[in-house]
Amino acid sequence: MLPLLFLMLCTFPDWGKQDTALKTQTGAHKCCHQVTGYLDDCTCDVETIQDFNNKKLFPKVQELLESDYFRYYKVNLKKPCPFWSDNSHCGLKDCVVKPCEPNEVPAGIRSESFKYTEEANVISRHDRECEKAEKLGAVNNSLSEETKQAVLDWIRHDSADNFCEVDDEHSPDAEYVDLLLNPERFTGYKGEEAWKIWNSIYEENCFKPNSIRRPFNPLRPGRGEEDGTFYSWLQGLCLEKRSFYRTISGLHTSINIHLSARYLLRDTWFERKWGHNITEFKQRFDAQVTQGEGPQRLRNLYFLYLMELRALSKVLPFFERSAFRLYTGNNAQDTKYKKLLLEILNLAKSFPSHFDEHSLFAGEKKEAGNLKEEFRLHFKNISRIMDCVGCFKCRLWGKLQTQGLGTALKILFSEKQINSLPNSGPSQIFHITRQDIVALLNAFGRISTSIWELQNFTDLLETVQ
Repeated sequence: MLPLLFLMLCTFPDWGKQDTALKTQTGAHKCCHQVTGYLDDCTCDVETIQDFNNKKLFPKVQELLESDYFRYYKVNLKKPCPFWSDNSHCGLKDCVVKPCEPNEVPAGIRSESFKYTEEANVISRHDRECEKAEKLGAVNNSLSEETKQAVLDWIRHDSADNFCEVDDEHSPDAEYVDLLLNPERFTGYKGEEAWKIWNSIYEENCFKPNSIRRPFNPLRPGRGEEDGTFYSWLQGLCLEKRSFYRTISGLHTSINIHLSARYLLRDTWFERKWGHNITEFKQRFDAQVTQGEGPQRLRNLYFLYLMELRALSKVLPFFERSAFRLYTGNNAQDTKYKKLLLEILNLAKSFPSHFDEHSLFAGEKKEAGNLKEEFRLHFKNISRIMDCVGCFKCRLWGKLQTQGLGTALKILFSEKQINSLPNSGPSQIFHITRQDIVALLNAFGRISTSIWELQNFTDLLETVQ
């Protein structure tokens, strides 16, 4: 289900044939109210998550994401699809992404995307040497012994613990995009090309059991009544593979909520109006229309929320260091938004019922290590599929949310490295770039928005009941 996962963001089946079922259904808001109680594989309930997110976290996250540091994301939308050659591009006007002019990006961000502080310019050069080392297999001999060791540690850690493919920020095709001016919303991108992306994600990367012969994509047309409850097979998977599917499903669910909440309702020569499309929402999540699957899709969204929230709570020591700043070149703004970021991370840490990542990969050491590596490579493959998305706006948000989730996974399984961080200066063990930081917070912001929008849809459905 991803929308990480994202063109996904823009993929819609033809639901026209279900209009009759929708019109005859009673209890319009039932689909939302069915999602209650405790979540599978977690010790937290839906109501606690909703209350915590909507009343405490969501407003602060939205304010943070409107700041200069988090609104500019550098992305290469011109990379070719690595899996098939017939990658057509969407020609719809809403699929277009407008990159920033160089002078529109704050100088502190534009000068060096890895830079955390003005004084850390030398660290940025070390990062570039890290990249060179990966490509050339050697570390520049002009660096000090301490710096060479830091570079080698970064290389080893990143190669072993990165969960996604990231763009080369120094590529001439990489451009800054203002996320506030290119919002995630329905673009009209759909059809076989869009289905091809999702099917590749689900069929080839979500640990599909051999016993499941029907389409793995739960929104794929053609799954008949005889299939029964699609999610019943999940109980037969190990916790790690079950969690992987629920993470992807939660991402897909989140994207579909965004598209339903920012749907093009009116398009005339004098007005374009975006808003909540109740019919689209019900088609994806109403229990009766989806044969009971809609509520499970929503439960997977809450599962993903807990996973990313846990990552935010664990990465707090990285941002608490005195040397770290959200460097844009504007000292007053940098100070203000670092303070807000720390408020958000401390709030995340205060959540009473966190996801327990220690339950994953907790078996026999060799077997657990192999499963973790398989988990990492599957997700990394999904991040590469993002370059096959034909809608550029969908591709943008797919790549960002994939990188954000990949960063969250890296954080979850880097506890020892994070806890050993020095109070100042660069870590020789745990390292994330500005791009990772922007993706991490924006990806969580999308999930947080989805939880918030569920309440909006509930209220709207109650008014039309």
